[in-house]
Amino acid sequence: MKFDTRAGTNPIDQLKVIGRATDRIDGPLKTSGTAPYAYERSDVAPGQVYGYVVGSAIAKGRIRSIDLTEAKAAPGVLAIVTAADAGPLGKSKRNTAKLLAGPDIEHYHQALAVVVAETFEQARAAANLVRVDYARGKGRFDLDASKPAAKMPEDEPDKRFGDFEGAFAAAVVKLDARYTTPDQAHAMMEPHATIAAWEGDRLTLWTSNQMIDWAVGDTATTLGIPKENVHIISPYIGGGFGGKLFTRADAVLAALGARAAGRPVKLTLTRPMIFNNTTHRPATRQRIRIGCGRDGKITAIGHESWSGDLPGGQPETAVKQTELLYAGANRLTAMRLSVLDLPEGNAMRAPGEASGLMALEFAMDEMAEKLGMDPVEFRVVNDTQVDPMDPKRPFSQRQLVKCLRDGAAHFGWARRGLPGRVRDGRWLVGMGVAAAFRNNMVQTSAARVRLEQDGTIVVETDMTDIGTGSYTIIGQTAAEMMGVPLDRVVVRLGDSRFPVSAGSGGQWGGNSSTAGVYAACVKLREAIARQLGLDPATAVFAGGKVQDGGRSMPLTRAGALVAEDTIEFDKLSKEYQQSTFGGHFVEVGVHAMTGEIRVRRMLAVCAAGRILNPKSARSQVIGAMTMGAGAALMEELAVDKRFGFFVNHDLAGYEVPVHADIPHQEVIFLDEVDPISSPMKAKGVGELGICGVGAAVANAIYNATGIRVRDYPITLDKLLDRLPQMT
Repeated sequence: MKFDTRAGTNPIDQLKVIGRATDRIDGPLKTSGTAPYAYERSDVAPGQVYGYVVGSAIAKGRIRSIDLTEAKAAPGVLAIVTAADAGPLGKSKRNTAKLLAGPDIEHYHQALAVVVAETFEQARAAANLVRVDYARGKGRFDLDASKPAAKMPEDEPDKRFGDFEGAFAAAVVKLDARYTTPDQAHAMMEPHATIAAWEGDRLTLWTSNQMIDWAVGDTATTLGIPKENVHIISPYIGGGFGGKLFTRADAVLAALGARAAGRPVKLTLTRPMIFNNTTHRPATRQRIRIGCGRDGKITAIGHESWSGDLPGGQPETAVKQTELLYAGANRLTAMRLSVLDLPEGNAMRAPGEASGLMALEFAMDEMAEKLGMDPVEFRVVNDTQVDPMDPKRPFSQRQLVKCLRDGAAHFGWARRGLPGRVRDGRWLVGMGVAAAFRNNMVQTSAARVRLEQDGTIVVETDMTDIGTGSYTIIGQTAAEMMGVPLDRVVVRLGDSRFPVSAGSGGQWGGNSSTAGVYAACVKLREAIARQLGLDPATAVFAGGKVQDGGRSMPLTRAGALVAEDTIEFDKLSKEYQQSTFGGHFVEVGVHAMTGEIRVRRMLAVCAAGRILNPKSARSQVIGAMTMGAGAALMEELAVDKRFGFFVNHDLAGYEVPVHADIPHQEVIFLDEVDPISSPMKAKGVGELGICGVGAAVANAIYNATGIRVRDYPITLDKLLDRLPQMT
C-alpha cells in the first residue's frame, strides 16, 4: 500500500480499541518474570556454554602480540577467538570501528578476543589470563583541545537562509552565548546480550536489538555469510534508547565463539564494556546567536555545534531543530566534527534535539530576559506555520502555541516570580519553560495478518518492543481493523522470519509499524469479504462478524486466511514538514545553603497526532522527562584525557534519576490527528518527552537562584559560591 494522499475516514477512526488507555498485553509476562529476554533463553539451543569478551586496555595503538597459552590451559576453556584466527571479517557501514580489533586498536575496550568455557566463571577467569603486549599510540581524547574540521563533508554543508551575519550585526537586541553538553550513556537496564548457535552454515542469534533487519544484514556483512543464513530473534528488549540500534560485539563474538567451540554460546557485555565498547551520546560545544527587534521578533538566528567521533564517524546533529522551530528571515546552522579516539559516538534518545534544545531553549530564555519579555510569549511571538528555510513548505500540523499557552495556564505560570525571589523555607523556588520539538519520520513497514479457524487474529512483523508497548498498539490496530476484541489478537514480534518492519528507533516505530499492520489488515478484510461473497468496499467488521447489505456472518465462516502488505510512504513526507511539538514546564527547589537541586514537579503538553494508547504514551513521555532531568542535573561520562576512556563506566559511577526523584509528573496530549502522517493519523511521541526538558530544568534553576549555568550537567558545585545570601 502506498500512502501518497492524505488519509480519509477509515476503520481506525472508530476508536473502539485504538485511542483507549489500555494495559500492555505483555504486562503479565513482564511482571511475572516470564518474558524471554536474550540472555535468559535456556529453552533454546541445548548445550549452551559461556563467552567472555577481552577488551583493549589501551585506547589507541597496536597489538604487538597476544599470548593465549595460560588462558587455553585454564579449566573449562573450549575455544578462544582473536582477529588473527577469526577469518576474514567485514565491517558494516553502521559500525564506525571494527567489532573485533587487531592488530590496530581504535578505542578503549574495543574487543580483542572472546574466551569460551563451560561456565561463566571459567570464561571470565581465563579471559584474565590472556596476555596482550601493546604498542601504545598517541590518541586524541579532549574535545576542547581538538581542532574541529573547517567544514563538513559534501552532504552536510553549512545551511544558510538570507543574510545572517548582516542581520545579526544590525539587530537591536543580540545574544551571543556558548553552551556545553557532556558525553552521556544509554545506561539501559538490560545489557547487550546474545545466544548464538550454528546449524551447518546457518546462524541463529537470540539477541537484544532494536532493528531486526539491520541486524541481519550487518551480522551477515561482518561474518561474510549470506543474509538468508542469519536468523535473529529478539521478542523482548529491556531498554535500548538507541544503544541497540546496531549490531555490536556481543552478537558477533558470540557467533565467532560458537563456531569455534562447536557449541551454542551465551554472551553478555559487562557494564564497563557497555559504556566503553558500545555507543554513547557525544559531547557538544554549541554557539547560539540570536538577533531581535524591540518587538521580540527574531531577525537573525544562528546555531553552530561541534562534537567528536572516531575517524569515519558523524557529528551529533544538535542544530537540526533550529532549522525549523522558530521564525526568522536570516538563518545559519553549522556542524563541525573533531576526530577523537574515544569510544564510538552515535544515536541516543532524540539524537540531535536532546543536546541541541538544551542549548537553544536556554538561549531563548536568555534572549527573552534581554527583551524584557515573558519566556512563553517570546516563543509564541516567533511561531511559524511554514518551514523557515523553505517557506513554500507548510507544516502538516503545528500546535506549538497551544502547547505553550495551555501548559502555562495549567502549570500556574502566572505565579512565577522574579529570579532568586521566591522562597519556601530554606529552599529557593523557580519555574522554567522550554519548547519541545522532534521531527515525525516515517519508514516503510510490513506485516502479516492471519485469520485462524477459531476467529483469532494473528499478527506477525519483525517490529521490536523495547519497553515502549509495541505489542499492545499493534494488537489494538488489528483489533480495530478486524472488529474483534483485543484478547482475540495474538501479536508476534522480533523475528527476522517475519515481514520487515520499521523497527524501534527515532520515534518512527509506533506510527510506521501500526500503519504496516493497517495495510495488511486492509488486504485481509478484502480477502474475507470476497470469501463470504460480500462487497469489500462496504463490508463492516464489528463484534467478530462481517456485515453488508443486511447480511451478517461470523468471521469464522471465512475459514483460515492470511494477508501480507507493506506501507510505503511517498510524496507527502516531502511536500509537508512533519514534526511533533510540546511545551515543558518545570518547578525546582534549590537549597539556599547547600545548592542541592530538587525537581518538584514537571508538566509536558504534547501535540503528536493521534495518541494510539494514552497509557503507554504517557509512560514513554514521563520516562523521557526523567531522562531529560538526568541530563540536566547529573549525567556525565567523565573522560580520562590521559588514557582515553570513560571512568564512571557502571551504574554506580554514572548516576541516573528515577521517577521517585520527581514527586509529580503530568502529561497532557492535545486532541490532534494528522492525516498527512499515516493512515493511523498518528505521529511519534517516544522521544518528544526528552526534547527541551533539560533546558526547562536549567531555566527553572535560573529563576530560583538568578544563576545561569551554561555547562551541563548543573551540579551544586556550579551554584554554591553564587547563591543569594540568606536574610
